[in-house]
Amino acid sequence: MGLASDIVYFARRPDQLKLMVQWKLQHSPLQIYERNSVLRHASASAMVCFEFLDQTGRSFSSVVKELHPELLMPVCVFYLVLRGLDTIEDDTSIPLETKEPLLRGFKDRLDQSGPGWIFTGNRVEEKDRELLVQFDKVIGEFRKLKPVYQVIIKDIADQMGNGMADFARKAAFGPVGVDTVDEYDLYCWHVAGVVGEALTRLFLEAGLAETSLINQDHFHLYKSMGLFLQKNNIIRDIREDYDDGRRFWPKEIWSKHVDDFGDLCKPENRERALSCSSEMVLNALGHATDCLSYLGALREQSVFNFCAIPQSMAMATLDLCFRNPAVLERNVKISKGDALQLMVGSSQGLESVCEVFGRYARRIQQKNEDHPDDPNSMNISIVCEQVGTRSRTLAAV
Repeated sequence: MGLASDIVYFARRPDQLKLMVQWKLQHSPLQIYERNSVLRHASASAMVCFEFLDQTGRSFSSVVKELHPELLMPVCVFYLVLRGLDTIEDDTSIPLETKEPLLRGFKDRLDQSGPGWIFTGNRVEEKDRELLVQFDKVIGEFRKLKPVYQVIIKDIADQMGNGMADFARKAAFGPVGVDTVDEYDLYCWHVAGVVGEALTRLFLEAGLAETSLINQDHFHLYKSMGLFLQKNNIIRDIREDYDDGRRFWPKEIWSKHVDDFGDLCKPENRERALSCSSEMVLNALGHATDCLSYLGALREQSVFNFCAIPQSMAMATLDLCFRNPAVLERNVKISKGDALQLMVGSSQGLESVCEVFGRYARRIQQKNEDHPDDPNSMNISIVCEQVGTRSRTLAAV
């Protein structure tokens, strides 16, 4: 939306305009700056990091900046480290012989003595190129973190870098895509699940989450937090990825519906493509109850907001994508008004987030009932009911 369309949109929705004004006033850069002592006393290199956070993480930079002071800089640096990795992995102009060692050795760049490491090898069009051009600022702030936070960030950079390198090597010798659902989960783990692990470890080291979250018995909870977000992105971005020559919907799923992945985007295959997309949504919804359980173990409000808002957005986006033919034609997004209401609602506590998950599960279920011939219809009904039940149970605690 541009400014003119924003004005028209909110002029017709005065209730949402009021929410927008309240949110903007409470989350303006000045208000955040005044509330957070870390921002008020930030070094020059830290301010550069915050600028990159604003540029590369526009959708949630304000929530990061509202984190507990103990976590603000570690999470900011962690995000920028991963964004740096992603900027290398995403750039198809970088040859494998250059890209693979960069990804596998990225964690070691954080310890490089002398002037901090920078990288100027991205193509000029790469949107986050400047982050790597000035990556020495990120490294400078990384070295100021507590050793325990440095260990966590390096560990995850190592896991993610090697996972990305494995995928890049495979892509160099064949189509860019995944074949099985297990491989799909593994890819999502490498690029997003490990983020859930790292954040959980950071929360625990800061004393801001229940220690049970890191137990082996609860591994699936923080794993689901990352996979739920990543799978949401993959479902929503199918057309963009297809146009870029990428195929992240697993062949094990799409081959049930069409002979070739590109057939999903052909109008004559619309119904089969929608059935395929509903199976992808079904797969993602399998993580929703775990996400709610994870959120229930967070006790500090800023940490809860940081985790809850993106999860609520993902649930709303799955509803938007479910049996929506527009997904096969372009990138779709929830409206500004819906996004605003989700941000406000998700900041109110677990009960409110449970209501959000339950509401969108019901909406998916209602649309599902209109398509009884969809081969996934029964399983979608089951998983939506599970999400609703879990939402009601946690909300009542």
